[in-house]
This record gives sequence, structure tokens and C-alpha cells, in this order.
Amino acid sequence: MTYSAASARERPSKIVYRTRGHRHGPITRLMSPGDLGEVLKPFVFLDLVDADAASLSGFGLHPHSGIATVTHLFEGDVRYEDTSGAAGLLPAGGVEWFKAAHGAWHGGGGGESGRARGFQLWLALPPEHELGAVESIYLAPQDIARDGPARVLVGAHGAAVSSLKAPPAINYLAVRLKEGESWRYQRPADHSVAWVAVSKGAVTTPERIEAGELAVFEPADSAIDVHAEGETEFVLGSAVAHRHDLVLGHYSVHTSQASLAAGERRIDEIRERLQKEGRLQA
Repeated sequence: MTYSAASARERPSKIVYRTRGHRHGPITRLMSPGDLGEVLKPFVFLDLVDADAASLSGFGLHPHSGIATVTHLFEGDVRYEDTSGAAGLLPAGGVEWFKAAHGAWHGGGGGESGRARGFQLWLALPPEHELGAVESIYLAPQDIARDGPARVLVGAHGAAVSSLKAPPAINYLAVRLKEGESWRYQRPADHSVAWVAVSKGAVTTPERIEAGELAVFEPADSAIDVHAEGETEFVLGSAVAHRHDLVLGHYSVHTSQASLAAGERRIDEIRERLQKEGRLQA
């Protein structure tokens, strides 16, 4: 059967890969730059956090460069601090946007709630951003753009546009649905990368995706139709594919060895300062 462009967009998006990742203490690593991140770039790292506050106490200051991290909680709260001088409590529904770019340090841990549940995402930055200025923004829940049940963390959906100045052609949404509700995401025609990760409940797309799973959709411009089984919460990402290599350091992702070396030099400079200030052990 031959599909027209219009009818192809009406076909359900097909799942081509799914994973439950690997458990590391209080987090489940669903993708990292050395595995699935190579397929889903610019999305290169995703942690699902679902843990009590005490188990999150060990996330002290650590460095990044070449990436931006996006942290969003569906439940609970976590502490944060970074070398821009920001520190505080990230509540459920808020967003931490930490563009490490040419090099910075951040950290955090359990907050005031008994548990925390949500996701931390890494975005690989393009060459024009990877050695740029550090940006540290913390948005309260009421400051997040919304379109129906979707919070627009990065990019745009429907009439809602995120206030974060992320690299173009990336959408990242957090969605909460009640039992029996349905929701449609029509990805832009050039967004060949698309995935969903569920933190609570289950959805059918029409294949079933359960809590703790990440599902990758085929490269296409077809819509992603989601139907909730029970109270359901998930994140969805779509983007134009990142056309650059992933050159990896311990905490960094860059597009070349030269930019990685520049980022790591900056990280070392900050390490020395933190040690002199007594905020980091030698």
C-alpha cells in the first residue's frame, strides 16, 4: 500500500527500541553518551530518580562541560547549588536548567520531602554553544509554559513556548495524565529523533510502555498518540538529529578533542578555586 504524506502522518509512531536501563543506587540510568545517547543525540543522558531523600545525600559538587542539564521533578524536591553562586530547593513541577558550556560545577541532594521522583536529562550542545557562557536558571512551577497536560520544559508545543534559551529544534515535555485520558504529540516534520520515558503508571502508544521504561520511536513525522492506564507521568523528547560526534570526557560531552580539552582546562581551574575555598577536598 502506498501512503501519501498526509496519511503517513496519521499512522501511529512505531517503537523501534525500548530499555529499562541500569540501576545505580537511587537512580536508573536509561541512556548515556556511550550507548543509547549516540542514537538519540542531542539527548545523550537520562536518569530516572525515584528515591527517598536520605539516599540522595551523596551528590556533591561535580563538573560538566559541553552540555546542558535539565532537571524536572514530578514529586518531592531536591537541593541544588552551582558555581554561579545559586543555591536553593527545586520543587516538584519546577525546572533546573544548567548550561555548563565551557565548564562549571554543580551539585545537590535530598530536599525536605520524604521522596523525590523525576528526571535529569543531558543535552549535547552544538559547536556554537559548547564553549559559550555558563547559564544557570531555576524556574518555579508557575513559570513553566503549559499546553493542556504538557509542561514545556524546552522548546515549544501547541501555543506554549519555554522561556529557556536552548539550542533550536529541541522539544522536551513533561506530561501528567489521569486514567483513561489521551494526548497527542505531533512532532515537527524534521524531528527524526523521538522518545518517551515513563516514571509512573503506563501508557499505550499503541504499544504499552510501563513505568521505568524508555521507548524510542522510528524516525518519522507521524504523531505520537498516548493513552493513559491509571495516573500516569512521563517525559517526551523530540529533536532534529545532532549532526556532530560525541567526544567524551568523565563528565563532559563535546564535538571535538580540542573543545573537550578547553572544557576540561576550565573545569580544572574551577576545581583549584573550590579547593582553596574549602568547598572541595584536594
